[in-house]
Amino acid sequence: MITKQQFETLLLKVEKIKQSGSVDLSTEEDLSLAIMNLISLEEHFFFTGVKTKKSEYFDLLGEIRNTRKELLAKMMDKNEGETWCISKHLLATTMRLMEVGTKLHSDGKQTEAREMFDKAYKMYSVFWALRLKLIDASGFKKIAASEKPWSFEDIVDKLVDCCDEK
Repeated sequence: MITKQQFETLLLKVEKIKQSGSVDLSTEEDLSLAIMNLISLEEHFFFTGVKTKKSEYFDLLGEIRNTRKELLAKMMDKNEGETWCISKHLLATTMRLMEVGTKLHSDGKQTEAREMFDKAYKMYSVFWALRLKLIDASGFKKIAASEKPWSFEDIVDKLVDCCDEK
């Protein structure tokens, strides 16, 4: 959460990003979802390789990992401290929470499902705030500890509107 003044400053940054055309948010949103699925595939190839004891699954895991790294590099700077790894884990967490929420929903547990979906969106919002350099990763602890009226979800809601194809 951030203060109203910080939120307004971020909105100005967002408007500059939108006006510059330097980021195609609709395409990048699709790319982020593809990266989530590649991370999930890495996990599946790992577990299949271990369970079947067939090394070819680990070879396929390596190919998938290389593709994921290549695509993630289009979205994140590798040389920016831990942000590369943080972004990968935020996307992986988002994907897993979405899957858990979907399973809970199909089991008729709508309240628990909604909680998982909310957590997934929060992690996805943090990813976008980091991706667009709206926040400094070193400030996560300070941001999380403070009581402020605006959340990362508020920022992403204002920023990423995949239906707005101007």
